[in-house]
Amino acid sequence: MLRRHYNLSVLGLLLLGGAMVGLALRHDPLPPIAKVHSLRNWQTADAPDGYPVGATADSPGRIPGFDVRFRLLDAPERFQLPPAPRFDQPLGSEFGALVYNAQPFGSPNERRGGNHTGDDLNGIGGMDTDLGDPVYAAANGRVLFAGDVAAGWGKVIILGHRMPAGDFLHSMYAHLHRIDVPLGAVVSRGDRIGTVGTAGGHFPAHLHFEVRASDSIDLGAGYTRFASNRLDPTGTVRAHQPEGPAALAPPPLAIAIAEERGWENRLILEGADKVPALFGDDK
Repeated sequence: MLRRHYNLSVLGLLLLGGAMVGLALRHDPLPPIAKVHSLRNWQTADAPDGYPVGATADSPGRIPGFDVRFRLLDAPERFQLPPAPRFDQPLGSEFGALVYNAQPFGSPNERRGGNHTGDDLNGIGGMDTDLGDPVYAAANGRVLFAGDVAAGWGKVIILGHRMPAGDFLHSMYAHLHRIDVPLGAVVSRGDRIGTVGTAGGHFPAHLHFEVRASDSIDLGAGYTRFASNRLDPTGTVRAHQPEGPAALAPPPLAIAIAEERGWENRLILEGADKVPALFGDDK
């Protein structure tokens, strides 16, 4: 008899608790939860891809907003970065001729809030004479970011590079007029990736070129009082540019990519005669 009364008491408590929870949810429903985009690493385990930039009282469920311009690379993405044993200048001739550096790395600019984080490369004609000139990948890399960011940056490309010692560098190409490579593409040194622009008319045409020691994507600012992970672009290119006959050697990755594309094109062409059979032959 006691056991029966005990079971009824437990059942009653459970029903009462369920009723209270239901009443609470009816008056104060749970906040919406951000959609899970990926479970590849700690950063994307419970939030969209990006860097948390803080929550406000108006944020859904008080969940931080995420800025896709700031993102850590996970292990598979770092593994996919191609080796980059050599760097070249991204503008002008193959070795950067017919180009001048209008604002070198580290140049002070108090009006803009600090020192320049990259090199401003211009065609020798000045002003907008180099608008639309091709911009080349400074080294073998993978496209980690490609998009129109904001008025101050315009269209931006960021390439990731795996260095011979195993560390990682990123090169950034900003103020572009056009982007010619898709996100995730593998490019070789000297591949055309975009064209010189004006950041949507905010500056005379030029290429803002940066190099960072990093394994995360961050756009940052064009001027800063702290160098952080920014490296001297011209110094980086010179440190990874061989002299003598080796300087004239074509990039092996470009040859491999061309051969792969040629192989794919041959498959398409060889299969072209089978297309009528697939869709019906009127002959």
